Amino acid sequence: MKKELTANEQEEILTTLEKRFEKNINRHKDLDWKTIEAKLKANPEKLWSLDEMERTEGEPDVIGCDEKTKEYLFADCSPESPKGRRSVCYDHEALEKRKEHKPVNSAINMAEEMGIEILNEEQYKQLQKLGKFDTKTSSWILTPPEIRKLGGAIFSDFRYNTVFVYHNGAESYYAARGFRGLLRV
Repeated sequence: MKKELTANEQEEILTTLEKRFEKNINRHKDLDWKTIEAKLKANPEKLWSLDEMERTEGEPDVIGCDEKTKEYLFADCSPESPKGRRSVCYDHEALEKRKEHKPVNSAINMAEEMGIEILNEEQYKQLQKLGKFDTKTSSWILTPPEIRKLGGAIFSDFRYNTVFVYHNGAESYYAARGFRGLLRV
């Protein structure tokens, strides 16, 4: 799979991202689009990852800047878990263990293929401060190794004005569960 965009594809994703940036200024009040755009143009592989996030209906947007690394943080800001990333189990090990009715892929595999990270619990909770996400769906989140070693995985959603973190077998998958990603630029 090619991991680069044509000049036209680059312009399309940049236009989409700029419009979303301007429409949702509350997510990044103190950030400047032109500075972010210049950094994106200097990192075409990051543009490819953002295009993958967009293609799978994640609606990526800037949610902040890491003060230590000076990296801009893009996260999936679609109201519900991205449609193009649902019905997946947690990771490759879970996918391999499943003998019948295997899902097409896993959340961890997809994230790696896309060049993004899966949100951890803290990042997911921070995202929820910027809007209401996953009010009808849920999203796998990065599972601590001690839980994963026991066969479990965790996911989150937003119900009753509260972020909930739950557990499930890592092999499970549901039409209403996907995952949200994070990209550092």
